[in-house]
Amino acid sequence: MSEVVRPHASRWLGRRALCRVGGVEVSSYVAMLYLGCVAGVFVGAAAGAASGLDPSRFALATILLLIPAFAGARLWFVLEHLESYRRAPARIWRRREGGSALYGGLAVSFVVSVPVLAIADLPFWAFWDAASFTMLTGLIFTRFGCLANGCCTGRPTGGPLGVWLPDVEGDWRRRYPTPLLEAAWAALVLVWALVARPGLPFAGALFAGVVALYGVGRLVLEPTRESAARPRALRANLAFSAALVVAGCAVLAVGFAT
Repeated sequence: MSEVVRPHASRWLGRRALCRVGGVEVSSYVAMLYLGCVAGVFVGAAAGAASGLDPSRFALATILLLIPAFAGARLWFVLEHLESYRRAPARIWRRREGGSALYGGLAVSFVVSVPVLAIADLPFWAFWDAASFTMLTGLIFTRFGCLANGCCTGRPTGGPLGVWLPDVEGDWRRRYPTPLLEAAWAALVLVWALVARPGLPFAGALFAGVVALYGVGRLVLEPTRESAARPRALRANLAFSAALVVAGCAVLAVGFAT
């Protein structure tokens, strides 16, 4: 392991505990994840209300879907780091360590949403159009939690994009600022969604465009992640990213053709 370096200007980074409340440590990752969920639900509910969805039912359905989303996101992350968790299986559900993968959460919640939205009497594609704003908002907040915690960090680099950052073990190196780059890309996609939304002619077009654009960004950024050193994880994430791009473009092509 390389020498641990803690730059004076980066005291916020590498802090597993953001603060203490009544003697209880508040995890940096969990705090930003919570803020992202709360902000995302409000933003998505506002977007849904503008499209005629009942904001209370949207919020309730979204909160319910967060449960399978968290489980799927954690499972995908564990599978990406299976060697580490085989040695210490008790760490699998230790949430304060951070470690979730959006792709796992998206896949599981998308499937589970079929019965949930039917029960809630919410139109499937209109819901996911609005939920696109929830996902992007939550992603932006959560990536700052990843940055502080050191999870989902970038791989070491000596190039001009290198920034002194820690990994989850506290090993400081010049790394690609992958969480910041992903947050910036999510913000750009969010701006696109806000601008493009009024001109999209059918339900589901916004969601398709968002997942396709996000997939394009991940195809570019995935090799900058430290996890790219694990070929299985890299191939799985690149394959899922490519699938999102293809599926999103296919939905848009069919929708505009009809």
